[in-house]
Amino acid sequence: MRLTEMVSCSGCAAKLSAKMLAEALRRLPTQPANENVLVGFDTADDAGVYRISDDLALVQTVDFFTPIVDDPYNYGRIAALNSINDVWAMAGTPISALAITCFPKDGVDPAILGEMMRGGIETLIANNVALLGGHSVDSQQIMFGYSVTGLIDPRKVATNSGARPGDVIILTKPIGTGVISAGIKFAKASEAVASSSLATMLTPGKQAAEAMRDFGVKGATDVTGFSLLGHSWEMAKASKVTIEIDAASVPRLDGALELAAAGVITGADRTNREYVGDDIEIDSSVSKEMGRLLYDPQTAGGMLLAISEARADELLSHLRNHYSRAENIGRVTERGPKSISVK
Repeated sequence: MRLTEMVSCSGCAAKLSAKMLAEALRRLPTQPANENVLVGFDTADDAGVYRISDDLALVQTVDFFTPIVDDPYNYGRIAALNSINDVWAMAGTPISALAITCFPKDGVDPAILGEMMRGGIETLIANNVALLGGHSVDSQQIMFGYSVTGLIDPRKVATNSGARPGDVIILTKPIGTGVISAGIKFAKASEAVASSSLATMLTPGKQAAEAMRDFGVKGATDVTGFSLLGHSWEMAKASKVTIEIDAASVPRLDGALELAAAGVITGADRTNREYVGDDIEIDSSVSKEMGRLLYDPQTAGGMLLAISEARADELLSHLRNHYSRAENIGRVTERGPKSISVK
């Protein structure tokens, strides 16, 4: 059996719906005030940030998911980068990781687990991240990922709440990995389309994080399971602004639009739409298939950056040295009737 055929859920990352998670979080008791918690879970940021001293803070995150490709080695590589990206999205530098593994003790070749872990640790090593240990459980549903810790200067943290009216929105990678992963699972994605998606997922966010620090970017997130619209919405809500997105400017992976047009989507398409509700306005000129891609969950997706218009072209030119498909996809305005406007 192919690795993607072992996935029992219809969503590429097997996440709880954001709506369900938000409801659970609302029931938690209020934490005591802590001046060292610079970024907590209240703004839906990619990682938490805890200040150690005036010039040093910890960045902490965790992410793991079900197989989205059939090669276990590549699955491990993607899982590692997907986890590390959350630290890079805050403009941090990752330093250590703990592995999280769910794997059946019977019925599946243990060599698959070995290849998953090999792909993961090689990726950690390549990015100077030390593996300190981890935890594994017997589970019929295969899942893999990491808890990652990084370091950052507290004055240089980039967050969801850092977008300001007049900023330009830049996306570093094309979207479409979700529908392509579904296409792989159901044998509807060509080898060329699958290879292009793999290459995109395996492109690290390290250079984007370095650029964020160099250019003083304060508003940023990475585009993952909640889709481009979901993560843009989180940024708009946290920043108390409206983000206008030009659908025609959004880069997309080859073959993704065609798969979406053929009805190949993940279960997260529905839950992502539920998450943002009616706080998004999409112009009628945007095609149905493009709308599906805008709600498509991504894995190891691109960075979404908000920067002043005066420096946007310079930043975009710099990013294209590492991310050839990086694009200016929209702008930030004063808060309007909706958090997101797509035209």
